[in-house]
Amino acid sequence: MIEQFINFVIRPPRAEYNPDQYLWEREFSLAGRTYQRQDLELKNSRGHTLQCSHYLPSPFPEDSSLPCVIYCHGNSGCRADANEAAVILLPSNITVFTLDFSGSGLSDGDYVSLGWHEKDDLKVVVSHLRSNKQISHIGLWGRSMGAVTSLLFGAEDHSISGMVLDSAFSNLYDLMMELVDVYKIRLPKFTVKMAVQYMRRVIEKKAKFDIMDLNCLLVAPKTSIPVLIGHASDDKFIKPHHSDLIFKSYVGDKNMTKFNGDHNSSRPQSFYDSVSSFFCKVLCPPQVSSLRSELEKYYDLGDLNIGSGGDKSILYEIISTLRSAANAVASSSSAPPCISTIKSVNELLSEVETETTVEETMHDHDEAGQDSHVQDKLNGPTEECCSFTSSNRESWGRCSSLGGSDGESYADFSADNSCSRNIVDVFATPLRSMKEKCLDLTEENEETEKKEDKKEEKKKNKKTEKKKKKKVESTDPKAPKTDKFDKLEALSRRIRLCILRGASHRRRSSS
Repeated sequence: MIEQFINFVIRPPRAEYNPDQYLWEREFSLAGRTYQRQDLELKNSRGHTLQCSHYLPSPFPEDSSLPCVIYCHGNSGCRADANEAAVILLPSNITVFTLDFSGSGLSDGDYVSLGWHEKDDLKVVVSHLRSNKQISHIGLWGRSMGAVTSLLFGAEDHSISGMVLDSAFSNLYDLMMELVDVYKIRLPKFTVKMAVQYMRRVIEKKAKFDIMDLNCLLVAPKTSIPVLIGHASDDKFIKPHHSDLIFKSYVGDKNMTKFNGDHNSSRPQSFYDSVSSFFCKVLCPPQVSSLRSELEKYYDLGDLNIGSGGDKSILYEIISTLRSAANAVASSSSAPPCISTIKSVNELLSEVETETTVEETMHDHDEAGQDSHVQDKLNGPTEECCSFTSSNRESWGRCSSLGGSDGESYADFSADNSCSRNIVDVFATPLRSMKEKCLDLTEENEETEKKEDKKEEKKKNKKTEKKKKKKVESTDPKAPKTDKFDKLEALSRRIRLCILRGASHRRRSSS
């Protein structure tokens, strides 16, 4: 158990991924505008190579500069966790920079430090962005370990324009003592303290930092950067009172929001709206030329025409529910959503239509009992579509390695199929109703055919049973012998009765 706690701190499960598969494309469109992903490498002070990505408009507006938000992932995460941040911030003319911290993802390094060495990695990124004349203001958005990293760095660099801290812990030592109670480790308190001291020496020897130095309550009173603090109300891994303590000791402009969910659950849209408005306020990005509503920023209607009596808000609500259904299976820091928000609504509806047809064909083939080879071909497209948000990444895409989903183990690869089924269930349009009618007709035909098949099978079974009985009677040699033996015994009994009756009659006559 002690080794498990040590690995939780300095060596959680590491993300291994393909950037071309789990990051946004090198060129993509969002809300009718085109963007690009620039991959680069930076060196930190310890000589480790950091793998980074920067999402920018394509082409970049001339003679202007845009603000940038640096997304900081959790201890088991990677730069793919910033995909949602890109969807939320890019339409507001805010660029997004993300990186794999040292010891995480594809970057160099063997250990993580829950924010201690990560703040030095963040310093390298900030200095790189400062040297870029196209970048104006810089903001930080961190989750779990990334939130602690942002707060530790913000205490050193007051030029940061704003920070979003999601699920930060106040004190690492207190957190470790709380985890003993959470995981119900039955040990006396003095032995637990001795074990923590032993862990402290081992961690300091391997990862070169002291766990007692990770205390956000010491740096919060020294930081005056505007901050938005968020925490899930059902978080049992890092309990909400950690954010409460940070909020009380923070001296700068501060706001706090709490929402439903646990440590690794996906965040609600209301929280993302708060983050978007917060960064728009503190970073002051240039206004987008076309005036769009909040939902219209995220989804492009393309050439889809809505009549004068139509309500666009209903359509946007349908699209947002589709996106939330796709992200429901995702972990807290999911990669590109299963339903792409970078495409127009027409393409979105067509993708969902193909999604439903794939599911229907899968269901039909399961009932018909086809070969597994055909089933694998049908499962292929759905797995590719859902792999971006599913939790098949197991060890990464989560903020913590021990937290899970507050008592649940890592979700396995079967979540991919449930993702596509959720999409089919949520989709409520005329196209869906027509498909349901067709499905009802086909199901009725299938039921009648099944009934007829069952009747024929029963007739065949009766015929085969009769034939079997006849064969048994004809082939069994003991049956005729037993019949003859019974007949002979009956005859012998009758003969004996007759003889006895005759003898008794003679005796009576003689007397």
